[in-house]
Amino acid sequence: MTGMERIEAALRFEILSETPVIPQVFGFTAKMCGVSLDDYVRSGDTLARCQLQTQELFGYDAVFGVMDVSVENEAVGSSLSYRADQYPTVASHAVTRPSDLNNLPLPDPNLAGRMPEILRALNIMRCEVEDDLLVVGSVLGPLTLTMQLMGMEKALYLAIDAPDDFMEVLAFAADVIILFGKAQLRAGAHLTMIFDPASSPAVVPAHFFMEFELPLITRAFAEFKREGSFASWLHIAGPVGPILPYYDSAGAEIVYLEYQVEPAAARRQLSRICVNGNLKSSAFICLSPQDIHDASLRLMEAFQDRGGFILSSGCEIPPGSRPENVAALVTAARNRGRLHA
Repeated sequence: MTGMERIEAALRFEILSETPVIPQVFGFTAKMCGVSLDDYVRSGDTLARCQLQTQELFGYDAVFGVMDVSVENEAVGSSLSYRADQYPTVASHAVTRPSDLNNLPLPDPNLAGRMPEILRALNIMRCEVEDDLLVVGSVLGPLTLTMQLMGMEKALYLAIDAPDDFMEVLAFAADVIILFGKAQLRAGAHLTMIFDPASSPAVVPAHFFMEFELPLITRAFAEFKREGSFASWLHIAGPVGPILPYYDSAGAEIVYLEYQVEPAAARRQLSRICVNGNLKSSAFICLSPQDIHDASLRLMEAFQDRGGFILSSGCEIPPGSRPENVAALVTAARNRGRLHA
């Protein structure tokens, strides 16, 4: 089976002899190819080359058109600080007050900031792998982008003190990510994942997610489906147990889960949604290949009679991770026997 066929079978909840495996690797691919993170996050050609070469080396089932989490924020008008061996960080925010939106047009994904480089990377990768591997695009969730545009503290105070103004900024953020996500699909992505760490119950209470964010995520997934998205993939970090019951109504078909969510809870609350996860990201730095392999086997065994499971890290595998640990993850998915030195 091709990687894409394995993922399609997982979405149909088929029981597979080879579990699909998608390590969440972004900057790690740059390290594997001897490229600085600064180059990786600026060039679509470089991103595509790093993603394709690293996938060929390890043999997992997807490639990602992901640079960092500030692409949309920069395209709207925030300024970033770039450093050679780290992801860029926000230096100044585009939105200091809701009235600033009057001077902020929606960014054109073909022109604004680094958005065109993401589109170029997706097009290169799709032309290379066609439909043998899943080509994954990604956008921030509306709440995450809102907090980036304003800063977390200012955004949350606005939500409390002036909820109508907050909703205006949130709606603008949703328009940005829908525009960008649809452009990614047209460029070659099979799907556009929504990455929304600010929606985690570790950041905002569950009722906040339900009231403010859920309708916008639901709308975004519906828009992506109309554009031809292969599946609706939701990634919210942290202890997401309190908001798992809302995932189905959002239209999510694949969900990332971090290590804080036990397999039994995922099976109980996501009975018809494909689960992707959930090895602890730091384990790929700190643990041994045998540890990674054994933890992978335990995860696969937890879902082996259910299907609907894609083996992965729970969040990004850090750029400084041990390559042999990524190899161990893939080996476990391809062969459930013991890992040999």
